[in-house]
Amino acid sequence: MEHTVTFRLKHAGGSRAEADFLSAAAELASIPGVGEFRIRRQVSPKNPHRFGISMRFDGPGAFAAYCGHPLHREFVEQRWIPEVEDFQEADFEALP
Repeated sequence: MEHTVTFRLKHAGGSRAEADFLSAAAELASIPGVGEFRIRRQVSPKNPHRFGISMRFDGPGAFAAYCGHPLHREFVEQRWIPEVEDFQEADFEALP
């Protein structure tokens, strides 16, 4: 299973606040069960979001554990909600 999110921050591009947010987001990779964690800059002019985060899980149970992990919950409450202006989330499973 792959969890992805694209987003736009409230911070100015290239600002210290932007860098601090991305650094805090990178700490999510340390949560047990998270694999292939990536933060990327979005470059298409067709999408207003500036960044994307993707990660893989062995299945829905591992993803649920990630969502309930204290580090994830703290990040969402203390960083994501106050600092993200807009986002789109998608979760993918492999086709048979």
